[in-house]
Amino acid sequence: MIYKNFQDLKLSALGMGAMRLPVLDGDDSRIDETATKEMVAYAMEQGVNYYDTAWGYHDGNSELVMGRALKEYPRDCFYLATKFPGYDLSNMTKVEEIFEKQLEKCQVEYFDFYLFHNVCEMNIDAYLDEKYGIYDYLMKQKANGRIRHLGFSAHGSYDVMERFLEKYRKRMEFCQIQLNYLDWSFQDAKAKVELLKKYNIPVWVMEPLRGGRPYALT
Repeated sequence: MIYKNFQDLKLSALGMGAMRLPVLDGDDSRIDETATKEMVAYAMEQGVNYYDTAWGYHDGNSELVMGRALKEYPRDCFYLATKFPGYDLSNMTKVEEIFEKQLEKCQVEYFDFYLFHNVCEMNIDAYLDEKYGIYDYLMKQKANGRIRHLGFSAHGSYDVMERFLEKYRKRMEFCQIQLNYLDWSFQDAKAKVELLKKYNIPVWVMEPLRGGRPYALT
């Protein structure tokens, strides 16, 4: 496994995402837990130490299953990332409730990496609105050691990302963007990478194979 330096950590260049775990009978909410644990075991054997889940994946069951799978390993042998679900505006007033539940679901006392999930046109105003207290609450959890590293993921436009960074750049330690051959131009990933370089923010890559979707050439 190739490892990348991030501050004082060495992260596996490939991480295991938990958005598309194997399921039973085609039901996205019914994760095949046996197969998932086998996948985690294989990833561990190959040196993968970064595992990414989120509140909404598999109708809320991804965090539960990944928590049980990772519980079988020493806490210091993996890095766990999850996210605040700001893609649903009804969650904006529930940051404390959701964060505490995420710790419980994942069966951990802290998250190595925690993200503002999916900064985009729909939620940028709410993410920037101090009345919800999301940023302040997450910074408090970071100060208490319950979040080790704070960042954000983005599917929004360049302008949306720039607005977010103008306000929070001093505290954002990394950013996860959709980056692959198609989205280099389709989602303007090239410009987004340059923007993040400007702010000296490391890039995490999601959808490197665009979800594994097949494309036909015509």
